[in-house]
Amino acid sequence: MKTEQELLEAQTPRSVNPKIFTMWLFIVSIVMLFAAFTSAYLVRKAEGNWVEFNLPDLFYYSTGVLIASSISMHAALIAAKKDQFNALRLSISITFVLGLLFLVMQYYGWSQLVEMNVYFVGNPSGSFVYVFSGLHGLHLISGLVVLLVALVAAFRLKINAKALTQIKICSTYWHFLDALWVYLFLFLLINN
Repeated sequence: MKTEQELLEAQTPRSVNPKIFTMWLFIVSIVMLFAAFTSAYLVRKAEGNWVEFNLPDLFYYSTGVLIASSISMHAALIAAKKDQFNALRLSISITFVLGLLFLVMQYYGWSQLVEMNVYFVGNPSGSFVYVFSGLHGLHLISGLVVLLVALVAAFRLKINAKALTQIKICSTYWHFLDALWVYLFLFLLINN
Protein backbone atom coordinates (compact mmCIF):
# COMPACT_ATOMS: atom_id res chain seq x y z
CA MET A 1 0.00 0.00 0.00
CA LYS A 2 1.31 3.44 -0.95
CA THR A 3 1.83 6.15 1.63
CA GLU A 4 0.26 9.56 1.29
CA GLN A 5 3.65 11.05 0.28
CA GLU A 6 4.07 8.45 -2.50
CA LEU A 7 0.58 9.22 -3.80
CA LEU A 8 1.35 12.95 -3.87
CA GLU A 9 4.61 12.33 -5.74
CA ALA A 10 2.83 10.09 -8.25
CA GLN A 11 0.27 12.82 -8.96
CA THR A 12 2.82 15.62 -9.30
CA PRO A 13 3.61 16.19 -12.97
CA ARG A 14 7.27 15.91 -13.86
CA SER A 15 8.83 18.88 -15.54
CA VAL A 16 11.87 19.23 -17.73
CA ASN A 17 14.31 22.04 -17.25
CA PRO A 18 13.49 24.54 -20.04
CA LYS A 19 17.19 25.03 -20.88
CA ILE A 20 17.71 21.29 -21.30
CA PHE A 21 14.51 21.03 -23.35
CA THR A 22 15.68 23.87 -25.62
CA MET A 23 19.04 22.17 -26.08
CA TRP A 24 17.32 18.94 -27.13
CA LEU A 25 15.12 20.83 -29.59
CA PHE A 26 18.26 22.37 -31.08
CA ILE A 27 19.91 18.96 -31.32
CA VAL A 28 16.85 17.49 -33.03
CA SER A 29 16.87 20.33 -35.57
CA ILE A 30 20.55 19.67 -36.32
CA VAL A 31 19.85 15.95 -36.73
CA MET A 32 17.04 16.77 -39.18
CA LEU A 33 19.34 19.09 -41.15
CA PHE A 34 22.10 16.52 -41.52
CA ALA A 35 19.61 13.72 -42.21
CA ALA A 36 18.30 15.80 -45.12
CA PHE A 37 21.83 16.43 -46.41
CA THR A 38 22.90 12.79 -46.15
CA SER A 39 19.71 11.75 -47.95
CA ALA A 40 20.38 14.31 -50.66
CA TYR A 41 23.94 12.96 -50.94
CA LEU A 42 22.69 9.42 -51.56
CA VAL A 43 20.05 10.54 -54.07
CA ARG A 44 22.52 12.70 -56.00
CA LYS A 45 25.19 9.99 -56.01
CA ALA A 46 22.68 7.53 -57.50
CA GLU A 47 22.13 9.90 -60.45
CA GLY A 48 25.72 9.35 -61.64
CA ASN A 49 28.47 11.79 -62.70
CA TRP A 50 30.13 11.25 -59.34
CA VAL A 51 33.88 11.68 -58.81
CA GLU A 52 35.45 9.24 -56.35
CA PHE A 53 38.30 10.51 -54.13
CA ASN A 54 39.86 9.72 -50.78
CA LEU A 55 39.13 11.91 -47.81
CA PRO A 56 42.06 14.06 -46.64
CA ASP A 57 44.40 12.42 -44.15
CA LEU A 58 43.80 15.29 -41.74
CA PHE A 59 40.13 14.28 -41.45
CA TYR A 60 41.27 11.02 -39.86
CA TYR A 61 43.50 12.80 -37.36
CA SER A 62 40.93 15.50 -36.60
CA THR A 63 38.41 12.77 -35.82
CA GLY A 64 40.82 11.42 -33.19
CA VAL A 65 41.24 14.93 -31.77
CA LEU A 66 37.47 15.32 -31.47
CA ILE A 67 37.11 11.95 -29.74
CA ALA A 68 39.82 13.03 -27.28
CA SER A 69 37.83 16.22 -26.64
CA SER A 70 34.83 14.09 -25.67
CA ILE A 71 36.98 12.33 -23.09
CA SER A 72 38.11 15.65 -21.59
CA MET A 73 34.51 16.91 -21.62
CA HIS A 74 33.41 13.83 -19.71
CA ALA A 75 36.20 14.46 -17.22
CA ALA A 76 34.82 17.99 -16.74
CA LEU A 77 31.39 16.62 -15.90
CA ILE A 78 32.84 14.15 -13.40
CA ALA A 79 34.94 16.92 -11.82
CA ALA A 80 31.86 19.13 -11.48
CA LYS A 81 29.94 16.36 -9.73
CA LYS A 82 32.80 16.02 -7.23
CA ASP A 83 33.35 19.78 -6.76
CA GLN A 84 36.88 19.45 -8.10
CA PHE A 85 37.02 22.99 -9.44
CA ASN A 86 40.60 23.01 -10.74
CA ALA A 87 40.04 19.75 -12.63
CA LEU A 88 36.76 21.15 -13.98
CA ARG A 89 38.45 24.29 -15.33
CA LEU A 90 41.37 22.32 -16.75
CA SER A 91 39.10 19.78 -18.46
CA ILE A 92 36.91 22.46 -20.04
CA SER A 93 40.04 24.30 -21.19
CA ILE A 94 41.49 21.14 -22.73
CA THR A 95 38.18 20.46 -24.48
CA PHE A 96 38.17 24.01 -25.85
CA VAL A 97 41.75 23.76 -27.16
CA LEU A 98 41.02 20.38 -28.77
CA GLY A 99 37.90 21.87 -30.39
CA LEU A 100 39.98 24.70 -31.84
CA LEU A 101 42.61 22.21 -33.02
CA PHE A 102 39.86 20.21 -34.75
CA LEU A 103 38.70 23.31 -36.63
CA VAL A 104 42.26 24.17 -37.70
CA MET A 105 42.79 20.60 -38.90
CA GLN A 106 39.52 20.72 -40.85
CA TYR A 107 40.66 23.92 -42.54
CA TYR A 108 43.94 22.29 -43.56
CA GLY A 109 41.94 19.24 -44.62
CA TRP A 110 40.14 21.54 -47.04
CA SER A 111 43.58 22.61 -48.32
CA GLN A 112 44.36 18.95 -48.94
CA LEU A 113 41.11 18.67 -50.90
CA VAL A 114 42.16 21.59 -53.09
CA GLU A 115 45.55 19.92 -53.67
CA MET A 116 43.61 16.84 -54.87
CA ASN A 117 41.63 19.12 -57.26
CA VAL A 118 38.42 18.68 -55.27
CA TYR A 119 36.64 22.01 -55.08
CA PHE A 120 33.42 23.33 -53.58
CA VAL A 121 32.22 24.23 -57.06
CA GLY A 122 32.40 21.42 -59.55
CA ASN A 123 31.44 17.83 -59.05
CA PRO A 124 28.78 17.41 -56.34
CA SER A 125 30.84 14.72 -54.58
CA GLY A 126 33.34 17.37 -53.48
CA SER A 127 30.66 19.93 -52.74
CA PHE A 128 28.99 17.62 -50.26
CA VAL A 129 32.25 17.09 -48.36
CA TYR A 130 32.69 20.84 -48.00
CA VAL A 131 29.05 21.31 -46.97
CA PHE A 132 29.14 18.50 -44.40
CA SER A 133 32.43 19.55 -42.83
CA GLY A 134 31.63 23.28 -43.08
CA LEU A 135 28.21 23.02 -41.45
CA HIS A 136 29.59 20.77 -38.76
CA GLY A 137 32.38 23.32 -38.22
CA LEU A 138 29.83 26.10 -37.77
CA HIS A 139 27.98 24.05 -35.18
CA LEU A 140 31.27 23.25 -33.48
CA ILE A 141 31.95 26.98 -33.21
CA SER A 142 28.65 27.28 -31.34
CA GLY A 143 29.88 24.45 -29.11
CA LEU A 144 33.06 26.41 -28.42
CA VAL A 145 30.93 29.39 -27.36
CA VAL A 146 29.00 27.11 -24.99
CA LEU A 147 32.34 25.85 -23.63
CA LEU A 148 33.58 29.41 -23.05
CA VAL A 149 30.41 30.31 -21.16
CA ALA A 150 30.80 27.17 -19.04
CA LEU A 151 34.47 27.99 -18.40
CA VAL A 152 33.57 31.46 -17.16
CA ALA A 153 30.88 29.93 -14.94
CA ALA A 154 33.42 27.41 -13.62
CA PHE A 155 35.79 30.23 -12.65
CA ARG A 156 32.90 31.97 -10.87
CA LEU A 157 32.10 28.70 -9.05
CA LYS A 158 28.61 28.65 -10.56
CA ILE A 159 29.12 25.05 -11.66
CA ASN A 160 29.28 22.64 -8.74
CA ALA A 161 27.75 19.42 -7.45
CA LYS A 162 24.49 21.24 -6.62
CA ALA A 163 24.34 23.26 -9.87
CA LEU A 164 25.04 20.88 -12.75
CA THR A 165 22.55 22.04 -15.38
CA GLN A 166 25.02 24.21 -17.29
CA ILE A 167 27.77 21.58 -17.44
CA LYS A 168 25.25 18.88 -18.36
CA ILE A 169 24.00 21.00 -21.26
CA CYS A 170 27.57 21.74 -22.33
CA SER A 171 28.60 18.10 -22.06
CA THR A 172 25.55 16.75 -23.91
CA TYR A 173 25.90 19.25 -26.74
CA TRP A 174 29.65 18.62 -27.09
CA HIS A 175 29.22 14.84 -27.12
CA PHE A 176 26.47 15.25 -29.70
CA LEU A 177 28.75 17.33 -31.95
CA ASP A 178 31.47 14.71 -31.61
CA ALA A 179 29.07 11.86 -32.42
CA LEU A 180 27.72 13.86 -35.37
CA TRP A 181 31.22 14.24 -36.84
CA VAL A 182 31.98 10.54 -36.36
CA TYR A 183 28.71 9.74 -38.16
CA LEU A 184 29.50 12.14 -41.03
CA PHE A 185 33.07 10.88 -41.31
CA LEU A 186 31.98 7.23 -41.43
CA PHE A 187 29.17 8.10 -43.84
CA LEU A 188 31.65 9.73 -46.20
CA LEU A 189 34.12 6.87 -45.87
CA ILE A 190 31.47 4.30 -46.70
CA ASN A 191 29.66 6.25 -49.44
CA ASN A 192 32.44 8.19 -51.16
